[in-house]
Amino acid sequence: MSTLEIRDLQVSVGGTQILNGITLTINSGEVHAVMGPNGAGKSTLSAAIMGKPGYEITGGSVKLDGQDVLAMPTWQRAVAGLHLVMQYPTEVPGVKLSEVLSEALTARHATLPNLNKTINEEAARISFDSELVNRAVNVDFSGGEKKRNETLQLAVLKPKIAILDELDSGLDIDALRDCAMRVEDATNETGMGALVITHYSRLFEELKPDFVHILAKGRIVKSGGPELADELERDGYAAYAEVAK
Repeated sequence: MSTLEIRDLQVSVGGTQILNGITLTINSGEVHAVMGPNGAGKSTLSAAIMGKPGYEITGGSVKLDGQDVLAMPTWQRAVAGLHLVMQYPTEVPGVKLSEVLSEALTARHATLPNLNKTINEEAARISFDSELVNRAVNVDFSGGEKKRNETLQLAVLKPKIAILDELDSGLDIDALRDCAMRVEDATNETGMGALVITHYSRLFEELKPDFVHILAKGRIVKSGGPELADELERDGYAAYAEVAK
C-alpha cells in the first residue's frame, strides 16, 4: 500500500503566495477530487507536487511512502511512483511513444518484454487510434487525442499515485468516458491512488471519487464525499469563496 502525504503545503509563484497550507492524505486505491474556481490554486498544487520550476515551496512537506518528495528532482519523483497527467500535454517532435515509455521503464528498472503489444492493447482499450501510436508524441494531435495519449502512458507505467490536472479539459463525451473509465480501472486493478483536479462533476460519472475537497484562495475550505461534487454543480463556488476570506 502506498501513501502520498501532503502536510501544510505552502507555495508561492513570482513572490505571490498561492497555496496557504494544504493538507491531504491519498492512499492506494483512493480517488480524491479537488475542485474550486479559477485561480484557487488547483494547478499550482499539481505543479508543486511534481517539482515544476518557478513554484517555490515556502512551507510544509510532501512525502510518498515516507520519502521526502520535495527533496527530489522531477524525474526522481516520477521514478518513485508519481505521475502527472497534464492539462496541456507537451508535443515532442521526432520522438515516438514507444521510445518515451521504454526510457521511462528503464529509469524505473522495469521492463516490458512486449512493450509494443502492451501499447497497442492499451490504445484499443481507450479507443486511441493505433496509427497515432507510431507518430511523434502529441504532434498535430487534437485535444482529445492528447488526453488519450496521456491516459495510455499512465496505464503502461502503473504509477503508485496519479495526479490528473483537468483530464476532462478538451475532451468530448466519448473520450471523457474512455479516459475516466481507464483511470477508474487502474485504481481497482493496480491499486493506484488518484488526485483528480477538475471544475466539473461530469468526470465522476465514470471515475468515482471517494473524497471531494473544495479549494478556494489557496485553502481547502471543505471536504466530503461524492455528494459534495453534486452540491457544487448545483450551487457553484460563491459561498466557499466567502469562507476562504
